[in-house]
Amino acid sequence: MTALQILRAGPLCTLQDAGRGGWMRYGVTPAGPMDWIAHATANLLAGNAAGAAALEIGPLGIEVTAQDGPLRLALAAPGFVVRRGGRVLPTRMALTLRSGERLLVTPGPWGLWAYLTLAGGFDVAPVMGSLSTHLRSGIGPYGGRAIRDGQVLSAAAPANPDAPDLAVIEAAGPQAGRIRFVPGPQDDCFTQAAYDIFCAGSYRVSPNSDRMGYRLTGAVLTHARGHDIVSDGIAMGAIQVPGDGQPIVLMADRQPTGGYPKIGTVIRADLPSLAQTRPGQSVRFDAVTLGQAVDALRAATPTRARLQPLLRRIRMV
Repeated sequence: MTALQILRAGPLCTLQDAGRGGWMRYGVTPAGPMDWIAHATANLLAGNAAGAAALEIGPLGIEVTAQDGPLRLALAAPGFVVRRGGRVLPTRMALTLRSGERLLVTPGPWGLWAYLTLAGGFDVAPVMGSLSTHLRSGIGPYGGRAIRDGQVLSAAAPANPDAPDLAVIEAAGPQAGRIRFVPGPQDDCFTQAAYDIFCAGSYRVSPNSDRMGYRLTGAVLTHARGHDIVSDGIAMGAIQVPGDGQPIVLMADRQPTGGYPKIGTVIRADLPSLAQTRPGQSVRFDAVTLGQAVDALRAATPTRARLQPLLRRIRMV
């Protein structure tokens, strides 16, 4: 069977499907992609289900080659630079990589996370029903470890070598840095002044951010009656505020429960924009209703029907 050989993998390159659902009540983190829209887009371009497994490529990129035959793969790499044989490619596309041919994904002007998947998926057994990797606990495929240089990832299905190279011509650009959130569930734990400051101010993403949480630095948020609460469940996007008054947005590798008040929750449609924000860049927060969050999610969810009109066949020479 053909395989994807990893020639060079930057840090934090892992296999991620939509996440390990149903285990948080046992203390097991779901993991899953940081940018669910790019992850789903790569899978749909490959002909896979939107939540199938893909390589999540970290900020320093990756270099791969096809081994023992052609590979049909797809890529969604917002803000990165993609090259095959020295030619720069679109950042959202499906292509056939011939045996021995190299594909290089390197950092570009913006973005932190890119996604690469194989048509038909990866030939690896799920762990606890999922192909997502949680590095802190070592749970996931390939021993729960990050993808490393020289590793060979077998394809689950043979490639169609005659399939054309297809690119999404209407490429997404960098976001404006405005992140929408739904207030609560403990927004009443903050003074009105603190809530107003959070909505009006600008917060910078700290270098101490990771897949577990994005730490923000900016105006201090004052608690109305202390910063400790009875621990409760944590959703991705929950905005915790510990005793120092600096918000932390919990991300894909978040802990299952937490005991700090949550002033709000970033809406799912805007989680990719936050995830792709580099340390040192700033974001602002806008409060929306639950209904507006649902409408935004419907508009943002990638589907084959939405991608099809944007696809263009490209000729590689």
